[in-house]
Amino acid sequence: MQPQLKGDVHYTYSDYASWDDGKRYELIDGVIYLMSPAPTPAHQTICGELHAQLHSFLRGKPCKVFIAPLDVRLDAASGDNTVVQPDILVVCDQAKVKGKNCKGVPDMVIEVLSPSTLSRDKVVKFNKYLRAGVREYWIVDLEGRNVTVNILKNGEYISKAYGDEETVPVNVLNGCQMDLKLVFAG
Repeated sequence: MQPQLKGDVHYTYSDYASWDDGKRYELIDGVIYLMSPAPTPAHQTICGELHAQLHSFLRGKPCKVFIAPLDVRLDAASGDNTVVQPDILVVCDQAKVKGKNCKGVPDMVIEVLSPSTLSRDKVVKFNKYLRAGVREYWIVDLEGRNVTVNILKNGEYISKAYGDEETVPVNVLNGCQMDLKLVFAG
């Protein structure tokens, strides 16, 4: 089945799971978004380095890091009309990772901006991750060579920007720090 890309049609995870046209989609509050073609090598390099640093830190620990594409059903318990594929996510409750997806809210999400996803990542997903309760949301700006870290506190994100030469603490992973010099080295 192929979905209809109309703004007035709202879908659920059940609809999403039936689409088999070979394209990648995200579903946010029932609205469908067609995913961009494959990311650039620079985007992949940054994702790879972020994943490598997180994976190394988490080795032997209960939290796990995943890299796209992995379906994340943010509101599986209520409505089940949001499925996103963050570039990177960290999940500390492994009961959420079953079968082919993550059913529930990750502890941390990282999105690397690209021209085609910029407004979705900075506005639509920002607000959805906030409402869903993602405790830490990083927005990585490849072109600007910086990272905005959003920490959930009292129902709001507290944001702080970091430059490409800094070391950034990961709030949800006690003792974890990310070296942005390595992230932006390529």
